[in-house]
Amino acid sequence: MTMRHIPAAKFKEQCLALLEQVDPEGIIITKRGKPVAKLIPLGTDGENLIGSLRGKIVITGDLLSTGVKWDAQS
Repeated sequence: MTMRHIPAAKFKEQCLALLEQVDPEGIIITKRGKPVAKLIPLGTDGENLIGSLRGKIVITGDLLSTGVKWDAQS
């Protein structure tokens, strides 16, 4: 199933009806043909975010350091 796309002006006109019709796939809202937002039902996409960056981010150095060296006694 392909995700539904709708221009922002049409979304504005039909907003309340679209809120009742949105399926778990969601609706992409576009401006001048470019995607700017995605309307999804509450609670359907959150579980996909948890752990989604595992293995994609590498932490180098001290995560808690500002990188500035200082001496508290001077």
